[in-house]
Amino acid sequence: MRYPEFLKTSNTIGFVAPSFGCAREPYFSAFKSAQAFFESNGYGLDIGPNCYVEKGIGISNTPEACGRELTDSYISNRNDIIISCGGGELMCETLNYTDYDAIKAAKPKWYMGYSDNTNFTYLSTTICDTAAIYGPCISSFGMKPHHASITDAFLLLKGEKLTFSGYDGWELESLKDEENPFIPYNITEKTIIKKYLPSASEPSNEDIVMSGRLLGGCIDCLINLIGTEFDKTTEFIQKYSKDGILWFLEACELSPLDVRRAMWHMKNAGWFKFCSGFIIGRPGEYGAEIMGLDHYHAVVDILKEYNVPIIMDADIGHHSPMIPVISGAIGELSTSGNDYKLSFKLE
Repeated sequence: MRYPEFLKTSNTIGFVAPSFGCAREPYFSAFKSAQAFFESNGYGLDIGPNCYVEKGIGISNTPEACGRELTDSYISNRNDIIISCGGGELMCETLNYTDYDAIKAAKPKWYMGYSDNTNFTYLSTTICDTAAIYGPCISSFGMKPHHASITDAFLLLKGEKLTFSGYDGWELESLKDEENPFIPYNITEKTIIKKYLPSASEPSNEDIVMSGRLLGGCIDCLINLIGTEFDKTTEFIQKYSKDGILWFLEACELSPLDVRRAMWHMKNAGWFKFCSGFIIGRPGEYGAEIMGLDHYHAVVDILKEYNVPIIMDADIGHHSPMIPVISGAIGELSTSGNDYKLSFKLE
């Protein structure tokens, strides 16, 4: 596994928009605020050509332009790390125009983004054998003041923190809009994790520990990769089978039935063969229930046969805040009551 160098004082941060850009409010003003934050901390800025563009369908520009921007930014000497402008809908269409051979041959860089950016963070790990960060996109750094999770992401980018604890509460409904681009997370819900012992169908009060090589992202994106030329998952998990694969997964727009179908799909594609545990984030459709199926059983009923621990409603994904996760690193998650810690080893 290749690990990039962490952010150093006076380094330059690159920004790209392979999914949505920051052309409209509240993202435009939040991006400007984030730029001011990084400049005030002594970093240079390298703003990609699509960051303020809104010409694409579900992404900032054409798939060709977005793939070219990402490749050029990654292999260039203009920046030292890359942060994505935002998530979106159709970053998958850029994959045909992203040069993974060139990226794999280049000096590794940290790339951070989440949601639709799974289309790069996952492939960076599985195709290029290069770690990436599933974490907040750039507009989140524009909030005032920063939530602890944003501070954590910044500390991770600098290599100053590799162990993270879950947060006390989370946001069910965001208050960020065109009139309030800098407003912090609207924390209204108490974090309550669900812990499942190996083979269990119902949560337990017992603490769990699990470890393995971290792999995952947004399920909405992952299921589109299965069986394509970009799906190198079985080769990757075989290579790192001795470590065990610690999956981190979350869903954006999927209903409980969609999630269950996705779990079945990944299972039957052989993706979970060497799993050592599952970290499941709060889904975008939190609390939904269809035909008696909730988001817990949508996952656990499929995964319990692997006889590994599962934690659900973790701080990952579409209901902020989120712990930044190093895809490709060795992760260890341990719980203590309703609290948990996730540590990374760059091995």
